[in-house]
Amino acid sequence: MKLEDAVILRIEQLCLENKMTKYDLFKASGVPQSTLTSIKKKRSTSAKISTIYAICEGFNISLEEFFSSPLFARENVTD
Repeated sequence: MKLEDAVILRIEQLCLENKMTKYDLFKASGVPQSTLTSIKKKRSTSAKISTIYAICEGFNISLEEFFSSPLFARENVTD
């Protein structure tokens, strides 16, 4: 899968695990809902690392925890 797909799936996975809606994530992270929607709908195919960092803050996890998912394993990501 493409890297942007892995990012989208990871955000969705974390939302489910934390029982958070997109609105909840916006409130917790400060990332505008429009940005979250752009990522999800692939309007923006390269999310800034600062945006991913803010999303991680919203989930109260580190960047390392975000990217430690099997979704980001070399054999799973193509570009």
